[in-house]
Amino acid sequence: MRRRLIQSTLAVVLVVIAVFGVSLVIVETRTISNSAQERVESEAVRLASIVDSRLFGAQQVDAEVLREQVTQDRYYAVIRIPGESPIQVGDKPDGDVITATAPGEEGETVTVSEPRSSVTREVGRTLLIIALVALLAVVAAVLLAVRQANRLASPLTDLAETAERLGSGDPRPRHKRYGVPELDRVADVLDGSAERIARMLTAERRLAADASHQLRTPLTALSMRLEEITLTDDPDTVKEEATIALTQVERLTDVVERLLTNSRDPRTGSAVSFDLDEVIQQQLAEWRPAYRSAGRAIVSSGKRHLRAVGTPGAVAQVLAALIENSLMHGGGTVALRTRVTGNQAVIEVTDEGSGVPADLGARIFERAISGRNSTGIGLAVARDLAEADGGRLEMLQTKPPVFGLFLSRTPLHKPADDEEPMVR
Repeated sequence: MRRRLIQSTLAVVLVVIAVFGVSLVIVETRTISNSAQERVESEAVRLASIVDSRLFGAQQVDAEVLREQVTQDRYYAVIRIPGESPIQVGDKPDGDVITATAPGEEGETVTVSEPRSSVTREVGRTLLIIALVALLAVVAAVLLAVRQANRLASPLTDLAETAERLGSGDPRPRHKRYGVPELDRVADVLDGSAERIARMLTAERRLAADASHQLRTPLTALSMRLEEITLTDDPDTVKEEATIALTQVERLTDVVERLLTNSRDPRTGSAVSFDLDEVIQQQLAEWRPAYRSAGRAIVSSGKRHLRAVGTPGAVAQVLAALIENSLMHGGGTVALRTRVTGNQAVIEVTDEGSGVPADLGARIFERAISGRNSTGIGLAVARDLAEADGGRLEMLQTKPPVFGLFLSRTPLHKPADDEEPMVR
């Protein structure tokens, strides 16, 4: 492209020089020739007037007197006076000449000649000047073409490298502009594409990490149920465990669908009105075996028969993340308590552990932030799930740790002012 730009610019300049240069040469040659003819004619008229004045004053007219009157010895003059021999002034030129004759009032004639070689030399000097100007124009055009070609070709090379980086999986935008509106527009589009690709890759990596974290515990619980089925011959036990396993499979399906939905658009939800007691009891039933194995207990208390607006599967996942966090990092009994504040239903999850370190309190919901050697994903995913349903997840207290899940509340179907005792 660079070579084509230089060649095209140079071709345009050469065409312009050829058209205007040839015309200028013709005009200048004709002008110089006409000027030379006019000079010779003017010189003949001037010498004729001198001869007239001397003849009128009865003065002597000869070559010696007239030689001083001929300009710069560049002309050859012949004066013919009636009854006298022709008077020659100057050296007679050889070759082609420019001639002019002027008559006098006393009957004399004056003929002035100039070698055409002097005109040719003047034309040659003019042509040389025109050629030098043309050469300078060509050099300037080449320099300008090289500069312009570099200005256009270098950005295109950069843009090609940017596109190649995008194709190789490096979506970093360059934010580089070149001062050319069309190229800057292409750069804007590539940078926008790079940012979108970066967001897509981030969302895919985040989805993979979230799915791995969120599915790990349900799959473990499901595998435990299946192991119990293989170890028992009691049909009732097999039926009970199979029913629980199917329920867990449904919840796994809901988890996957929820993660996929959030990865596409975190604002898209399927919020409905549901009974909080059902979700809480489901989580208690699922986590009691794990807590029993760890020598700990999980209980619930607070207001009963509360209905909230949200996605039951998402709320279950948030509670599962909080319960698992207490199992891994907390201590003692884990308590789930429901209460009402304004038009919101709140589920608090607390334990009897040492709490959250002060330096992690404000960052506990950030990804990859963990007080121990864990992934640091669970609480971040839980917060995203809560916000996708229009709720919020907060840390209400660090020591002992108290997490609060706030959900929009729907009107109660029956009085629920009574406080339920703690259930183990």
